[in-house]
Amino acid sequence: MSAGTIQSRRAWLLSDRPASRLQARLGRAYIAWRRFSANRLALVGMLIIIALLVVAAFADVLAPYSPTVGDLKNARLLPPGAAHWFGTDDLGRDIFSRIVYGARWTLYVVILVAVIAAPIGLLVGTIAGYAGGWTDTILMRITDIFLAFPKLVLALAFVAALGPGIENAVIAIAITSWPPYARIARAETLTVRNSDYIKAVQLMGASPFRIVLRHIMPLCISSLIIRVTLDMAGIILTAAGLGFLGLGAQPPLPEWGAMIASGRRFILDQWWVAAAPGAAILIVSLGFNLLGDGLRDALDPRSGDQ
Repeated sequence: MSAGTIQSRRAWLLSDRPASRLQARLGRAYIAWRRFSANRLALVGMLIIIALLVVAAFADVLAPYSPTVGDLKNARLLPPGAAHWFGTDDLGRDIFSRIVYGARWTLYVVILVAVIAAPIGLLVGTIAGYAGGWTDTILMRITDIFLAFPKLVLALAFVAALGPGIENAVIAIAITSWPPYARIARAETLTVRNSDYIKAVQLMGASPFRIVLRHIMPLCISSLIIRVTLDMAGIILTAAGLGFLGLGAQPPLPEWGAMIASGRRFILDQWWVAAAPGAAILIVSLGFNLLGDGLRDALDPRSGDQ
């Protein structure tokens, strides 16, 4: 592709008079990508998350051993080496294979919590901000009740009532994760509900439901995406905490928090049993935080073109 062609396409994307909605959307996406790619740490975070997705998708190929079956007689608590890169645990299972398969459970928790909690928070926040009055008061006081408790403590209470297990842990984390999203959606709604744009839609006869669904919720999406991405690290740590306490994933599932719990007995002599899954949690959490910071800079409409 010639330099002239590249310049012409860039000029087309950056045009201040787009000829179609598609051109306008592509132009906004291109500007957001330029802002995002200018942040080197954000690119590092994106690479970490892409690596996590690849590892989870190809766990069957990348893992050299079974994540649940070990050699208790010949491979118990072996240190890291050529045969077992991250060593083995107290049941002779390869820790590297368990971490690789554990990436799937990490994504399982993160995606389900985001899919459940973010829409709930978006719905509650936009309804409260647009309706106002008693509706706003009641919904926000319910939100305040959830925000009054530490997330991990509240999740412990819910998962203790529901029973241990990875599915119940996901439900408990989702129940405790939606209030910040509701706060953000409400704040965004309050800034636009009296704007000329919304007034024009009201004069055209649109119902409150249509206004909230079609015209207010889309304006809250970018802020919500940023907050969800930044919260991924907290979701991972909460799930790991529940697994560490025995209320999340149950043996023999290779969940990283449960792996740390099983390795805490050997932390002094066989440090690799707990250190390897702990490092995985650290790296993935760092990746989500860096990615969220980059998305915040890229999707902020007040940012100028880089």
